[in-house]
Parts: sequence; C-alpha cells; structure tokens
Amino acid sequence: MNRKARGAAIPLLLLVLWEAGSRTAILPIESLSRPSDILLAAIKGFGDGSILVATWQTFEAALTGFAVAALAGILCGVVLGLAPRIERVVGPSIDALRPIPSVALIPLALLFFGLGLQMEASVVAFACFWPILLVTIAGVRAIEPRLLDVAHTMEMSFPARLAKIVLPAALGRITVGLRVALGIALVVAVTVEIVLNPRGLGYSMILAQQALRTDLMYAELLWLGALGWALSYATQRAVARWHGTGAEVRP
Repeated sequence: MNRKARGAAIPLLLLVLWEAGSRTAILPIESLSRPSDILLAAIKGFGDGSILVATWQTFEAALTGFAVAALAGILCGVVLGLAPRIERVVGPSIDALRPIPSVALIPLALLFFGLGLQMEASVVAFACFWPILLVTIAGVRAIEPRLLDVAHTMEMSFPARLAKIVLPAALGRITVGLRVALGIALVVAVTVEIVLNPRGLGYSMILAQQALRTDLMYAELLWLGALGWALSYATQRAVARWHGTGAEVRP
C-alpha cells in the first residue's frame, strides 16, 4: 500500500462510519447529513452552476485583495528595508495598526465601499498586507551589502536597482510571505461573506444552514477545504519551480 492509499484510509473509514451512524440514527441527521446526501447535493450544486458561481465570487475577492496587498507590501517593504531611518519613523504606526483584526474593519469598509467586491477585497488586502510587508523588510535587510554598494557605484536608478538586485536577492523570503498571505486571503474572504457580504461560498453556506440544507452546507464546506488544499499545493509547486529546485512537493 503506497503513501496516498494509506493516507486515504482514515478519511474513507470516517465516511463509512458517518454514513452508517446517520442511517442507524446514532448520529443526528438534523446537524450531520449523510455523506451520500452530501454527494448528491454537491452534484446538483455543480450541475446548476451555483457552487461554481459562488466559488468564482470568493476567489475574485480573495485574489483581488491579495494582488493589491502584494503590490503595496513589496513596494513598501523594499523602501523600508533600504531606508532604516524611514522605518524607525513609521515603525510605531505599523506596530499599532498590525494587531487590528481584519474583520474589525468590516464596518469601516462597508461605509467606504458598501456591499460587494470592493468591500470584501479591501478587508482581504488589509489582512494580507502585513505578512508580505514584514517578510519583505526582513528579506531586503538580509541582502549582502556589497550588492547594494555595487548598485550605488553604478548609479542605478531605483527601478533598476529594484529589478536587478533587490528583488532577485530577497525573492526567497518574499515568496514565503506571499504563500502565507495567499492562505490568509481565502480565509478572510470567506469570513467576510459569512459575517456580512451577500456573495461567495461563505454566504452560500449561511443560506444553506438557515434553510436547514445541511447536505448542501457540508458539500460547500468540503469543497472549500479541497480548494484550500489545492491552492496551497499549487503555490508550493509554483514556488519550487520558481526557485528551480525541482524538489518534490508532497500533497
């Protein structure tokens, strides 16, 4: 039995016990729908396109916020990493803003943008900005000083210095921050949808729960878990290829 088969044994056993417990009334059918019913609900949801539409809405907000945070976080991180004096000035502000939970900004984002994509993406961007910023600052500060001296000697412009020396040298650490932020983006997007925003998988799960459609709710929850796993795996593969390591990435 190979590694993947052994890893699938426990989930399959749990599904069998779940189905048996639901059919024998050991498990409450009101809160724990049968796996067979969940499968049928998933087939119907994918068939009519409702799950796919909700998935696109969630990923649209998550990736939009992530892209804004990546651009702002890398640029600000490079500037602060190269200019310690500026970092000492803005450092207290960063320390004051960073601990604020991103979901606490939902009322403020609602005032600015109203319900919809922009509100959700802005909260995601706030949550993703901090890990990218901090890791970028650390990565830039770890650059070999002689490389920066070469750029200064050659009188490179800031864009040229950024493209040819700073980003390539700090890329390893920056990608770590991007991987962390990408996982945060999906979590925050679904949270905003559950709390307030009427779109995406989070909102769809709330509607299913309120309609006592536990089968559909579980189907969307399991689908969301599969999406999170696939996103993490794809990110690891992309980072491995980016670095040219060719190392095996275990799913």
